[in-house]
Formats: sequence, C-alpha cells, structure tokens
Amino acid sequence: MPAANFKILISRTDSIGDVILTLPMAGLIKKNYPDSVIFFLGRTYTKEIIALSKHVDEFINYDELEGQNQNERSNTLKKYKIDYFVHVLPERGLAQLAKQAKIPLRVGTTSRSYHWLYCNKLISLSRKNSNLHEAQLNIKLLQFLDIETEIPLNEIQNYYGFTNIPISESTVNSLIDKTKINVILHPKSKGSAKEWGLNNYRNLIRLLPEDRFKIFISGTIEDGVLMNEFIKEVPSVINLAGKLSLKEFVAFINLSDALVAASTGPLHIAAALNKKAIGLFSPKRPIHPGRWMPIGRNAHSLVYDKDCENCSKGKDCNCITKISPEQILNLLGKSNE
Repeated sequence: MPAANFKILISRTDSIGDVILTLPMAGLIKKNYPDSVIFFLGRTYTKEIIALSKHVDEFINYDELEGQNQNERSNTLKKYKIDYFVHVLPERGLAQLAKQAKIPLRVGTTSRSYHWLYCNKLISLSRKNSNLHEAQLNIKLLQFLDIETEIPLNEIQNYYGFTNIPISESTVNSLIDKTKINVILHPKSKGSAKEWGLNNYRNLIRLLPEDRFKIFISGTIEDGVLMNEFIKEVPSVINLAGKLSLKEFVAFINLSDALVAASTGPLHIAAALNKKAIGLFSPKRPIHPGRWMPIGRNAHSLVYDKDCENCSKGKDCNCITKISPEQILNLLGKSNE
C-alpha cells in the first residue's frame, strides 16, 4: 500500500480534449489518497484547463522543460521530489528523463518498447483495440496504487473537480441573453476530428428561432479566416472566433447553455462544466464516440449510422455530414436534465 502523502506526476503533453479526459485520474487519486500531492506535466496552452481542477496541486510546464538541456531537465524534476511518474501519453524522451531524474516508480504501458528500458512498473494496456473510453483507459494506469480502476463511464464526471472556474469580464457577460438559450457552435477542428461541415451548421442556424436562441460561433483566429464567408451569410450570429483567450472562452462556455462541435477540446470543456454538450462523431475506429464521447451530466453524442459499412472497414467516410440538423435542434430544444 502506498504511503498516504506520496507525490505523483501525471504526464499528458498533447491537446486540450486529451488533457480533460486525463484529469479524472487526479480526482480518483485524491478520493483514495487525499494527502497525496499531484503534479501535472502539460503544454503551455493547456495550463488554463489544468488549472480548472481542484485536484491538481501544481502544473509543470513541458514547454519550459524542452528549453533546457538534458541535465537541467533532470535537475528540474528532481527538485519536486516526485515518487511516481505516470506516462499517460507515451514519449520516449520523457521516459528517459524520468529515469535519469531517478524517480522511484515510473509507470508506462507494455505496448511501448522503450518503456521496458526506462519504466519499472509496466501496465498491460492496449488502446488501439479496446472498447473502453479514453478516460477509462487513462484511469487503468493507476492500478499500481491498489485502487479500483474499473470506473463506469457515467461516474467519471464526478472526478473532474472543475471548481476553479475563471470569472468572466463584464464585456463577456454582456454577450449572454438570459431570456434565450445561448448556444455556441464550434464548426472547425484544426484537423483533429471529422467535421460536420459548414453547410450543416448554416442549415442548423436557419432552423433555430431567433426569439428562442442566441447563437455564437467560436474558433481560433485561423478558423475565423476559414469561416469568413460562412459567417457573412449568418449575420444574426455573434462571431467569437479568435476574440477570446482560452481562459475567457472557458468562462464564456460556463455562462452559456449549450455547445455543438465535433470531437474537439471545447466539446469536452462544455461537458465537464455540465453544459449541454452535443458531440458529432464518425463511428470509425479509433475516432468513434465509444472512445471519445464527451463525459458530463448533460453530454450527448451523435453518429449518422453506427453500423456504417465504410467506417466499419476503416475506409475514409464522411457519413458524419449526414447527421441531420433537426436532430441537434431536438436536443437543443429540450430542457437540461
């Protein structure tokens, strides 16, 4: 049985959605070991997301580590006196670094050959062919702590710990119309997911009565450029693309009622904040909703045909574009459960 006050580092250095689905690990650790100290190693652009969780005690910036030489990185890690290093996202360089820093227990999966060299606790875990959700797969890496890691999907939402919600500025608050359903549409994905298509979003907007819904378009500055003509065609919609920082955007999502997107970071933010999060998915492995659906009390995922023949054969398929706007309208029109 581990000591009650151990120090553990969770390493996940990729995108916002991946980080959100990793944070329940911290909540589960704190539930079982409330005196533990949890570090989270992540990228600069995910810092504001990690800060949302009350379960993470300190953020370690991977981008800053990368700016150091190998000995400096090792010395930086040593100063935290970490007991356990959990490689959620496998990276050879980090596995080597954790061993060089002489972290006592270094946890990785058996599926990475370099983990056999640099880790001293190996978990048998294959993501590729698993039917488990990404968040459930992440939690399985905590088996070494002698805690229950078979967590039902509908319980994982209890472990986000998103209590550190940023306070929104008055300019952001003023955008919300409390007499209407405030809906954020996030059409683009920067190539990280199959997209529903701007034409479908255009049709959805036309279906949403202006007297009941206030609609916002979100995205990066680059997304805004790509959506320029589309946005011009829907003048009643408020364009937020590239206009809010991530911290401001999180605060705005928290003020809104619903968000519609493909499998992207904003979808998982909304779900974790218990907003109506409507995710649009392809049933193709490994990008299907069984692996990546949003998790929250009011989260939903849609596919056009879960038994799509092309998707089941791993072929490129755009069946996601056949999800009807009417399905989304129906979900948006329902009261939150």
